[in-house]
Amino acid sequence: MATLTAVNVGMPVDVPWHGKTVHTGVYKQTVAGPRLVRRLNIDGDGQGDLSGHGGEQRAVLAYQLDSYRFWANELGRNDLAPGQFGENFTVDGLPDDEVCIGDRYRVGGALFEVTQPRVTCYRVGLRMGEPRMAALLVAHHRPGFYLRVIEEGEVEAGEEIIKVSTGPEAMTVEEIDRVLYLPGHTRDQVERALRIPALSPGWQGSMKALLDQPDGEGGGSSGSAGLNTAATAPPPGWPGFRPLTVTRVQQESRSVFSLSLAAADGSALPDALPGQFLTVKVQPEGDVPPLIRSYSLSGEPGTGTYRISVKVEPHGAASNELHAHIRVGDRLEAAAPRGTFCLADGDNPVVLMSVGVGVTPVLAMLHTLARHHSNRQVRWLHGARDGTEHPFAQECRDLIDALPNAQSTVYYSRPTDADRLGVDYTEAGRLSSEPVRRLGLPTDADAYLCGPAAFMDSLTATLVECGLDASRVHTEAFGAGAAITPGIKSTTTTAAPHQPAGPPGTGPEISFARSGLNVPWNDDAQDSLLELAEACDVPVQWSCRTGVCHTCELALISGSVDYSPDPVEPPADGNILICCSKPAGDVVLDL
Repeated sequence: MATLTAVNVGMPVDVPWHGKTVHTGVYKQTVAGPRLVRRLNIDGDGQGDLSGHGGEQRAVLAYQLDSYRFWANELGRNDLAPGQFGENFTVDGLPDDEVCIGDRYRVGGALFEVTQPRVTCYRVGLRMGEPRMAALLVAHHRPGFYLRVIEEGEVEAGEEIIKVSTGPEAMTVEEIDRVLYLPGHTRDQVERALRIPALSPGWQGSMKALLDQPDGEGGGSSGSAGLNTAATAPPPGWPGFRPLTVTRVQQESRSVFSLSLAAADGSALPDALPGQFLTVKVQPEGDVPPLIRSYSLSGEPGTGTYRISVKVEPHGAASNELHAHIRVGDRLEAAAPRGTFCLADGDNPVVLMSVGVGVTPVLAMLHTLARHHSNRQVRWLHGARDGTEHPFAQECRDLIDALPNAQSTVYYSRPTDADRLGVDYTEAGRLSSEPVRRLGLPTDADAYLCGPAAFMDSLTATLVECGLDASRVHTEAFGAGAAITPGIKSTTTTAAPHQPAGPPGTGPEISFARSGLNVPWNDDAQDSLLELAEACDVPVQWSCRTGVCHTCELALISGSVDYSPDPVEPPADGNILICCSKPAGDVVLDL
């Protein structure tokens, strides 16, 4: 017989941590007497970060007394009291290897349904005073689980937990946690998980990503696509950097020019996926370190050569250096094509949207569609200032004309007298939400957006409002991506990436390619590449900070790292986890 031994609640509090403030509801206290359980939580309880905890699917967290006894022995602790693991229900019975997703239980006057295992989060380690805790919960198969409230009602410690029904597929909490976070899952397990209606939408999305992921044979992708889309890209075509020869320099508009690149020995370069980018080293004159920058591949994939396109910014050190000095026959050090902003296979409609130089990755997608004589419905939407700032204008028109089901709409925000309405551009004005709403874009389309962050944020919201599923709207940022720092209270200002405070290090050079920053490693100042990035205010993404959730997984452009601790599941080939790694030499990160 399973029993509810303690009910634990707590409202979010601010806790100092690593020089920051964490807003968290992980600090729970045991309460006596009956408590009303509502659809979103228990009276007196709250969650600090609703993106990772709480909500209808994660209203109540349960953890077992048997796991308390296990951890007391494993960690040598004698101070573990109910609520220590951030759970609302401390239960006697209901082990993770017996409770199934979709099981229903009645406790007192309330009815509950099991929806998913506990998510891997650093805050349980914060509460426990054990930074490794998120990884240990997974590695030892003791995550605990979340409950959805089917019927609201009062519960009280000491009440019996009565099983009402077993979830379809009888897939235990421990098994599905292992499928997502540990290597060795089977396709059958993933398909079983997707047949469980009670499984939370977030975990369903992860299972769908696992189902769509290639099996890794024959040089396919590795790692876990269910944890991070970084694992969906194939391994890089070569390690580190190699010299490529400039075969053509072409001015595309007043501010954009292209470089065509080929292998020095005339061999075919590895195929790139449409939408990927190339990271290059730009060497200024004098004895100074190279500038490392990433530029989208804009040419036709699969030709054995590459074309990158560069916008010359007024204060862009690398773009101005290339524009002023690069010539046909010069060598340019380049890493293999990388990136997950890639055209997906299928026969559904495609919407390609860009402004300015954001045209480059979606142009590669347009090339691919034209090369394969695609019958897919294609909508091409592009915004420019005027004809002088409209790169690839004729090239795009030719590609659109070559596709049987393609339509083009070009917006000029400030057309000149030389620009021809109906020929050079379709509408005067900006490519923005209102004109997009009028177009009646197909709701089953995959949409690919590239441009300034505000443009992508606004148009993403518009497309979702117009009926596109959010999972089908894909965006690409040229600079550093958005940060994911769960529970960290934001400050009023965001600093630009900079050298870390304190004396400079004397170790390997760490290059943050997207942020344009080179920093010497200081072994005495940081314990991981993640901590160095944070010290430099480089935008980062993380959750567990101990090698299990893969939120921090990103491309290692060149170099190698050492792990401590080792990841629970290794990242994809060519990627690293920055939360638990240190450089083994000079490294270049896609960050």
